[in-house]
Amino acid sequence: MIRSLLAVALAGALLPALPADAAPAKVADPVRYVDPLIGSANGGNTYPGAVRPFGMISWSPTNTAGDQTNAAGANGYSYATPRTRGFALTHVNGAGCHPGAAGDVPILPFAGAVTSSPTADTTDAVYASNFSHDNENAQPGRYTVTLDSGVKADLSVTTRAGVGEFTFPAGSPANLLFRVSNSLNGSEDAEIKIDPATQTVSGSVLTGAFCGRRANGGENNRKTYYRLYFVASFDRAFAGNGTWVNDQLQPGSTTAHGGEGYLTGANRAGKGSGGYVTFADPSVRMKVGISYTSLDAARHNLAAEVKPKDTVASVAADARQEWNEQLRSIEVAGGSPDQLTTFYTALYHSFLEPNIASDVEGTYLGSDQKVHRLARGQRAQYGNFSGWDQYRAHTQLLALLEPGIAGDFAQSLYNLAQQNGGVWDRWVHVNGPTHVMTGDPSAPTVAGFYAMGVRNFDVRGAFESLYRQATVPNPAGLSDKGCPGQCEGQRPNLAEYLKLGYAPQDVCHCWGGAAETLEDSAADFALADWAQRLGDRKVYNEMLPRASWWRNTFNPSAGPEGGYQQARNSDGSWVWPFSSTSDLGFAQGTSATYTWMVQHDVSGLAAAMGGKDVAAQRLDAFFHRPDGSWATGGDGFRYDPTNEPGIHTPWLYNALGQPWKTQETVRAMASLVYKTGPGGLPGNDDLGTMSAWYVFAALGMYPQTPSRAEMLLSSPMFPKAWVKRDGGPTITINAPGASASNIYVQNVRLDGRAHAESWLPESVVNRGGEVTFTLGSTPSKWGTPPVDRVLPAPAVPNLPAACTPAGTSCLQNLQYDTDGIATADAKAQGNLDGKGWSFPAEQLPAPGVQTLAQVPYLVPPTTGTSGNFTSLRGQRVYLTPGKYSGLDVLTTAVNGDQQTDVTFTYSDGTTSTAHLAVTDWAATSAHFGEESVLGATTRYNVNGTEDGRAVHIWHVTLPADPARTLTSFTTTAVPNLKVLALTTRS
Repeated sequence: MIRSLLAVALAGALLPALPADAAPAKVADPVRYVDPLIGSANGGNTYPGAVRPFGMISWSPTNTAGDQTNAAGANGYSYATPRTRGFALTHVNGAGCHPGAAGDVPILPFAGAVTSSPTADTTDAVYASNFSHDNENAQPGRYTVTLDSGVKADLSVTTRAGVGEFTFPAGSPANLLFRVSNSLNGSEDAEIKIDPATQTVSGSVLTGAFCGRRANGGENNRKTYYRLYFVASFDRAFAGNGTWVNDQLQPGSTTAHGGEGYLTGANRAGKGSGGYVTFADPSVRMKVGISYTSLDAARHNLAAEVKPKDTVASVAADARQEWNEQLRSIEVAGGSPDQLTTFYTALYHSFLEPNIASDVEGTYLGSDQKVHRLARGQRAQYGNFSGWDQYRAHTQLLALLEPGIAGDFAQSLYNLAQQNGGVWDRWVHVNGPTHVMTGDPSAPTVAGFYAMGVRNFDVRGAFESLYRQATVPNPAGLSDKGCPGQCEGQRPNLAEYLKLGYAPQDVCHCWGGAAETLEDSAADFALADWAQRLGDRKVYNEMLPRASWWRNTFNPSAGPEGGYQQARNSDGSWVWPFSSTSDLGFAQGTSATYTWMVQHDVSGLAAAMGGKDVAAQRLDAFFHRPDGSWATGGDGFRYDPTNEPGIHTPWLYNALGQPWKTQETVRAMASLVYKTGPGGLPGNDDLGTMSAWYVFAALGMYPQTPSRAEMLLSSPMFPKAWVKRDGGPTITINAPGASASNIYVQNVRLDGRAHAESWLPESVVNRGGEVTFTLGSTPSKWGTPPVDRVLPAPAVPNLPAACTPAGTSCLQNLQYDTDGIATADAKAQGNLDGKGWSFPAEQLPAPGVQTLAQVPYLVPPTTGTSGNFTSLRGQRVYLTPGKYSGLDVLTTAVNGDQQTDVTFTYSDGTTSTAHLAVTDWAATSAHFGEESVLGATTRYNVNGTEDGRAVHIWHVTLPADPARTLTSFTTTAVPNLKVLALTTRS
C-alpha cells in the first residue's frame, strides 16, 4: 500500500543524498513511526484513539470545551482542549462538519460518587476530567491516558470489538458512565440495560445527523439513519448501578431510554439518558462489541473477535502486528525519523476509511434501514464515503494498495444505491445518504477502481446504475431541500443540465452551478472511459462529448488574466458581479481554484486560456504570492492546500510541458504544509484524502485523472520504495539521489529502458514495474506531456460572435450583463444604476444595425429582460481580431462620472492604453467632450413610475494602433461605466 514516501516531503529534517554504494535500510517496523495525534490540531480533525485498519470500532476521547451538546473538535478530539467526558466507540477520520459524525456511546471512568444526572451537567463541569498530554499515549490499535482525576484508561480494539482496562485511585469511587444518548450530533433515541447477574451492560443509540448543524442546509440532515448497538461485559461484579433520564437520576435502576434530539445549546441541553455501574475494585476490565444490526450481532462480534483470556496488552499486540502488515503495503528505505513519521502517519490515516459496517456473520444495515446479507462473493460491507473529497486521491490509493477492499467498497456503494431508489449518494455516513457536497463522485470513484484492475464487484450492474443516474432525471433533483451544501438531488435538475450543457445557477437546485458543471464533466468522462473499456460504444459516444461541457461555464471574459469558470443563468447570461476570489457558483472554493478542475482535458483548458505557456504562467501566479513566496492558503486567488478542489493542480505542469515545476511545487507544498506534531495536517483530513495526497507526493506519482490509472510523475522523496498491491504485483521506485535539494528529475527508466514521458502508463499500476529516477538540484527538460482523451473542441469557448461588417467598420458583439432598458408597460424589467432606474425603450433605436452620429452600431435588444449594457467590471472584453484605427463606443455612466484606463491587447502580446472618461447619464451636458447621440426625456423605475429626468448615452472614440492586430481590451473595475454598443474602425 502506498504509505511510504509521504514523510519525506516534510521540510523539517533534510534527507541527505546517499553515496552510490550505500544502500538505505528498509523500514521493518513502520508502526513505530505512526503518530495518531498528527492532525488533532490545526483543523485536521483526526482522532487518536484505538482502531484497526478499516475498523468498525474506534475507541477515542470525546473532548469538551464546556458544552455537553457540542465537542471540542469536529470528530470529538481537540489537542488544544484536553478535557474529556468519555471515550466513544465510533469515529470518522477528518470530517469537517462540527460536530462531525458518530462519537457514539461515550463511556467515562469517573472517580467520584454519582449524585446527580450526568445529563443535567450541561457544561461538563462535574462528569468530565482534564488530562495532560504528558500522560497520554496513542499508537495504532491502542490508546492510553491517565486523567487528572487519577483514573487510567487503557483501550485496544479488534475490528468490531474492544477491551478496556480502567484503574481508579485507591480509596475513590469507581464508576463507569455510559452516556448512551450523547453522540456527537445528538440522538433521536437511546436505551440502556444493566444486568448485574451477568455483569453486562447493553444498549443502543438511534442517531445519524451528519452535518446536521451546518448553516448551509444543515437542518435537512437532522435525521436518523442508523442504530448502533453495544454489549459490554466485565470481569468484576457490580457494587452498584443506576440510570438517568434527562435531569432525573435513578439509583438502582437497570433500564432507561431517551434521546437528546439534534439541536444544540439550550434546545438540547439537559436531555438524554444513560446509566452507570459501580465497582468495589480499583481496576476493571471491560470487553465491548458493537453492531449496526442488533444486540445479538454485537454479542456475536464480541465473542468472535475477543477471546475469554484477552487483555488490552494481547489485543494491542495483535493490533500492532495487523497495522505493521497493513503499513508494509508501502515499504520505504531511507529517510529521517521525522520524514518517516510524516509518511507512515499519512499512510495510517489513509487506511482508516472506509469502515467495515457488516457483522462477522455477514449482516449489515442498508440505506433502507433494513438488515441485509452480503452479496455473493462480497467479503464485507463498508460505510463512510465522503465522495467529493475522496475521489481526488484517497480512492485511487485504496485501489492501488487494496484492490480487494476497493472492490468490496464498490459493491457496498452499489448495494446502498440499490436500497436508495437507485441513487448513489455523494456522502454516505455508515449506511445513510447525507447528500453533503456536490457532484457525482461515485462515477469517477468506481470507474477508477475498474481502470486500476478492480473486478470483485458487480461491474455491469454498478455501471448501468451510475449511467442511469447520469441520464434519467430523478424527482429529488428539483428539490431545494438541504441546499446549499446538502442538496438532495445527486444529479440536480438533470433535465435542464442536459438541455443547456451546464448547471444553471438560478435553477440548478445545487450548491453552485459552475462547480456542479465541472464535477459532472469529470463524472461523465469517467462513465465514457468506463463504457469504452466495457465495449459499450453507444454509451461512450453519448457521454464523451459531455466531458467537454466544462467549456460551457468557462468565460474567457471573466477576468483580465485570461478567463475563469463562472456561474451562468438558464438564459445563458453570466452571473455578475464576478470575482475570481468569490465562491459564488462554487462549493468550498473560489473560481480561481475551480477553474483548474479539468484534469481530463488540461490541453483543452490551456487552449482556452491562450495556450500552454499562458496557462503555465497563470499557474505560476496561482502558486506564488507577488513577492515570489509560496502560497499556502488564506488567499482566494491562490492555491489552497487545505481543501480538495485544487489539490491536483501542482501536477498540472506536466500536461503543460513544464514538469520541473510540478517537481518543485509538489515538494514545496509537501514540506511547507505537512509536518509532524498535532498540527501536521494542512486541513480536514476528509477520511484520509489529504493524507493520501501526501503519500502520492512522497512516492512521486499522482493520478492523472480521477477515473483512470495513469500516474503523473514528480520526484520521489525516499531513495527507495516498494508499492505492494495486495495479492498483486509490486511497483518498485528507485531514487538513490533523493534529498531535500535534489528535487528535479533528470531522467527516468522504466524496467531498465529510457522513459521520456512525465507519466506512467496504467500497465505499471496493473502489472507492476521498476521505475528508476535520476534526480538533481537543477531543473531539466525531461518529460513529454501526457495526452488527453477528450474530443476536440474550439480553442476558446464562449467568445462573442464575430463582428458584423459595415463598410470600413465592424460592429462588435458584446456579452451583456445588465438590462438597463425598460418599456412603459414593464418598467420593472430594467435597472441600469442598481437603484431601479432605466432608459425608456420607446425613446431608443430599435435593435439591429443603426447609424448614429454617422457611425454604424449593433443595437442590442431593448425589450424584455435580456441584457443590453456591458458593465466594465475589470473583465477582458474580446473583439473580433483585426487591424483597427480606433473604437467608437456608445457608453454612459451611472452614479456619477466615471473614468478608467483602457488597455488594448494585440495578437503579438503587446499593449497600448487609452483613457476613457464618461459623464453621468443624468448630467445636463458632457463633462469630457463626449457627444450625446442618444437621449431620453425621462427615466423609468422598477416601482412603475418615471421621473421626467433627461438622460444620455454618449459617443466616445478611443484610438488604437492600426499596424497591430487588436484582440481584446481590459479596464480597471468600474462597474458603473456601461457600454451599449461598440464599433471598430479599420
